[in-house]
Amino acid sequence: MFFEFGIKDIIDIFLVALMLYYIYRLMKESSSLNVFIGILMFVVLWLFVSQILEMRLLGSIMDKLVSVGVIGLIVLFQEDIRKFLYNLGAHQRMRRLMKILSSGKDKKGEHDKESIVPIVLACMNMSKKKIGALIVIERVTPLDDIVKTGDLIDANINQRLIENIFFKNSPLHDGAMVISHKRIKAAGCILPVSHDMEIPKELGLRHRAAMGMSQDGDSVVIVVSEETGAISVAIRGNFQLRLSAEKLESILTKELI
Repeated sequence: MFFEFGIKDIIDIFLVALMLYYIYRLMKESSSLNVFIGILMFVVLWLFVSQILEMRLLGSIMDKLVSVGVIGLIVLFQEDIRKFLYNLGAHQRMRRLMKILSSGKDKKGEHDKESIVPIVLACMNMSKKKIGALIVIERVTPLDDIVKTGDLIDANINQRLIENIFFKNSPLHDGAMVISHKRIKAAGCILPVSHDMEIPKELGLRHRAAMGMSQDGDSVVIVVSEETGAISVAIRGNFQLRLSAEKLESILTKELI
């Protein structure tokens, strides 16, 4: 039996395909691809039974399973769903649109050269001495929850202060430093650790914490390795490794200014 097929149906199919693609990516990143395939097969079977074969009893049972299963999936994958929705809202174009709506214009970053240079110099000195460091620089997403896990400092960005905080005998050297609004907000903070299996095994816990922080938000995270002295930056779930002073300054200038 023939039926009408118009532009609305094409848009409908395209949107469903796009939704399935993003769900596929979400499940793949969270190592739940087999779960996604199983859910997809169940949905296809449910549609086949209820819409094509019109089996009322089996169809009604599967309807109940689907309605209950949706709630179960939300509970089971709440962290992945939250991450997906955050990434959607944190998209560069979306953030730009929200800034325009909220302020009437697209503002530039609040950081400047005077706040970036002390960070770069401190990282270079710590790199030479192989002093481990973990610095989180706030951008759009507030880091109040992360700040609460450490000790409040609220001081101007200062090269000597950064180096003293991460000095090996300092009680705060194992945690992360949070920089917000051109001020050192807190130190000794606890960051979410990424369990991504694609992170190279030679990278330690600081790098995993930096990756976890960059995946959960739009922060710029700087890592100085205690073993090698290498400087790395994590941004939006991606690492840039073994950076020179010039490259680090260039990245911070691009991302923050």
